[in-house]
Amino acid sequence: MRFKGLDLNLLLALDVLLDEKSVSRSAERLHLSQPAMSAALRRLREYFNDPILKQHGKQMISTPHALVIHDELKGVLANLEALISKTAFFDPLTTSRIFTITASDYLTQVILVPMIKRLRRVAPKIQLEIVPPADSTHELLAQGSIDLVILPEQMLSDEFPSELLFEDQFVVVGCKENPIFDKKMTEEAFYGSGHVVVKLGSRRPFSVSDQQLETRKKARDNDILVSSFLLAPEMVVSTDRLTVMHERLADFFAARIPIVKTALPFSFPAIKEHVQYHSARSNDAGIQFILQMIKAESIRKTNKNI
Repeated sequence: MRFKGLDLNLLLALDVLLDEKSVSRSAERLHLSQPAMSAALRRLREYFNDPILKQHGKQMISTPHALVIHDELKGVLANLEALISKTAFFDPLTTSRIFTITASDYLTQVILVPMIKRLRRVAPKIQLEIVPPADSTHELLAQGSIDLVILPEQMLSDEFPSELLFEDQFVVVGCKENPIFDKKMTEEAFYGSGHVVVKLGSRRPFSVSDQQLETRKKARDNDILVSSFLLAPEMVVSTDRLTVMHERLADFFAARIPIVKTALPFSFPAIKEHVQYHSARSNDAGIQFILQMIKAESIRKTNKNI
């Protein structure tokens, strides 16, 4: 189909070419031959009267005009996908649609893992892709590459709607054999111990709890850095180290490995976890279905009697 002389199929090719900056990788992503992808790039260059991609050393880089096109194209494709989703019939029992959700390993463990078990019964063919938060999360949400993100309040984007899922407390966790837990935890004992710290992306190098601890301006011996919330409790076993972690995750691990939890010896704010989605997808029946499943699981975790 053509619009003002442009084959609209080329728009998707343009988006992928500007993402990958490589004809061969773009061809692989779109399941095309390399000659076909090269032909698409040639037609795009002719239509826009611009090289689109230029060779720079061993790499291809986008031209200034292509960068402007790409920003606008992402919005167009996201709105087009939203339009298709609104008009498409959604039946949980039969759909094989793929949903992409961004969530930390902590949230995956306490919310998504039990949700997926329930999802299997009501929507057996749905496919989920769960990806960790990254520096590009908000950009990918804006582009429509991510359907839902579950993030703490501090990491939300101001551009999109969000809903509070639940709150969790932070606790001190250590090995059951650590004598520091034989009596009430003191601030002196806390800061006198070695700590396991979770380090995330480059823009937000530390977790929310560790960022908040840094604001107290008290030095800690952060001698172990890990990239996963699920690794932190394992690192304190058979050591005298401590870690500060979400209480729900601490309870999950306490039933599996020899760790113990206690309250922090000073006032510390709770963490508020939210779910966020693109405003253009608010009427997407599929996304609303997954959203309700996530919210229902959050309620179950809040009220353990459910």
